[in-house]
Amino acid sequence: MKLLKLLLVALPLALSACGEPEQAVKPVTTQQAPAETLRIGLVMKTLTNPFFIEMEKGARKAESELGIRLIVKTAAQETSFEQQVTIVDDLIHSESVDAIVIAPADAYHLIPSVKNALARKIPVVNIDARLDRKLLAESGIEGLPFVSVDNEQGGYLSASTLLTHVKEPTEAAILEGIPSADNAEARKQGALRAFAENPAVTVVASETANWKIDKGYEVTKAMFAKHPGIKLIFAANDMMALGAIKYLADAGKSDVRVAAFDALDEARSLLGQGVLQATIDQQAAEQGYQGVLYAMRLLKGETLPAETLLNVKLVTEPPLKQ
Repeated sequence: MKLLKLLLVALPLALSACGEPEQAVKPVTTQQAPAETLRIGLVMKTLTNPFFIEMEKGARKAESELGIRLIVKTAAQETSFEQQVTIVDDLIHSESVDAIVIAPADAYHLIPSVKNALARKIPVVNIDARLDRKLLAESGIEGLPFVSVDNEQGGYLSASTLLTHVKEPTEAAILEGIPSADNAEARKQGALRAFAENPAVTVVASETANWKIDKGYEVTKAMFAKHPGIKLIFAANDMMALGAIKYLADAGKSDVRVAAFDALDEARSLLGQGVLQATIDQQAAEQGYQGVLYAMRLLKGETLPAETLLNVKLVTEPPLKQ
């Protein structure tokens, strides 16, 4: 636990964080791009979360292979819903892009902007977190390409690692993402499904920490004030998990196990030390890569699948030392 506390002291607490699937479709492979330079906008939540840095890397790889110009825009925080809307609207009205790839901050705010883009013949690809399908349909938007992972299954696999050898009555808690984000709700539901399979486990708390390290710390502290017997925590992303683990170290609670989601380097380095049991690799770079490829295919007039689900990968071991 001493080693863990040393590792966690360096973590910046101020750093901001990060449905029911249809039939999965295999991702496309790279094809030779046309010679002309096309401009594709990639709009993400933030670059303060390493997950989105990896997403940009994948998109940059597609930019290099396809010979397009990638224009990357992000909001200040993952909860900056209106700022993200402004970014997309500016790209549309300035006519500075030929297509837009969007990783939305939540399921609702960007739908009017997407409708506006499509009305101006600017193709849109939705990656990472799904825009609300019902509201899309009500807005007259059908078949918007979506590239992501099965977040419910990822939440289930991650939380399931906490249940090994749990036979006595045990209290569990969930750190949720932004409530209006589709991927946050899906991960929560996956964790609840896992916990429900073990009759010895009772979920006593489930609250949002808005994908952030500092909120993960604060919410975990508040949870333990009300439920000091919690032994299992599922965090819907690694950032919140790192905050929770920092609190556990500060409070001297060495008998609590945590599972997370995103496979960030900071989290993976803690695997195998007794607290963090697992995280989920949701292939951030591949999501960015496929999103740009899909945008190019839309510009070429191709019809794309409504949903492409990449495989999640359960990670339970630290990276191999080089």
